[in-house]
Amino acid sequence: MFELYVARLHELTIVVYAASVLLYFIDFLNSNRKVNQIAFWLLAFVWVLQTAFLFFYMVDTGRFPVLTLFEGLYFYAWVLVTLSLGINRILKVDFIVFFTNVLGFIIMAVHTFAPDDFQSNVMSEQLVSELLLIHITMAILSYGAFSISFVFSLLYLIQYDLLKRKKVGTMVWRITDLSKLEQMSYVLNAIGVPMLILSLILGLQWAWIKVPEMPWYDIKIIGSFVVLAAYSIYLYMRVGREMFGKSLALWNVAAFLIVLINFFLFGKLSSFHFWYE
Repeated sequence: MFELYVARLHELTIVVYAASVLLYFIDFLNSNRKVNQIAFWLLAFVWVLQTAFLFFYMVDTGRFPVLTLFEGLYFYAWVLVTLSLGINRILKVDFIVFFTNVLGFIIMAVHTFAPDDFQSNVMSEQLVSELLLIHITMAILSYGAFSISFVFSLLYLIQYDLLKRKKVGTMVWRITDLSKLEQMSYVLNAIGVPMLILSLILGLQWAWIKVPEMPWYDIKIIGSFVVLAAYSIYLYMRVGREMFGKSLALWNVAAFLIVLINFFLFGKLSSFHFWYE
């Protein structure tokens, strides 16, 4: 019975999510504030449905749902929706919700149509510990911060191109000024990097205790440190060398591509991380 309710909840969430993204796309093209408001409240409803699913799932399993790829993708999508709604209400930056939730909808779709073997894992149940839960949760939250930062940099590059070509119009005014986009991208990375560092420390500590035979040259571990290095270099360029502008935005976009490679491809090739086994 629980599985049936979960399936119906997924179907409703996907339909409402798709409608919200579609309306945001219409607003992106035609600058319709009424459509924008409808899309926002539909997305808020998606957040309610996602939160309800997480709550019921925790009640059913008795733990926080981040121990498998199936669970991790769902929590990642929830983080993206939560952050985009919060930032939109606080900063009133147009398009941030649209771009973020195109990414969030893709993650949600991958989660919904994932193969059955991604949805359960005996090993993950056996190795449950509070340390592991904190490690995975903080890693996903850091990835959420990097995702929103990527969206700000993408908007920066779009705005930069429009201004350079002197395409001053409604879209230019709605995207907001370059300095604000760049500042928010930096702030989110400044939040994400220490969270990722703490996540890696806790993850290595857990592995040392629980899986002493773990290969430390595992590609997922190496990939995580490459992600950390990429964003640490970004912070050094921004703070240490006081670099601004298009070059910094391009670096941030490239760093996020590394995040995606590490999250999906490296995890699949990993001999240790059981999300992908």
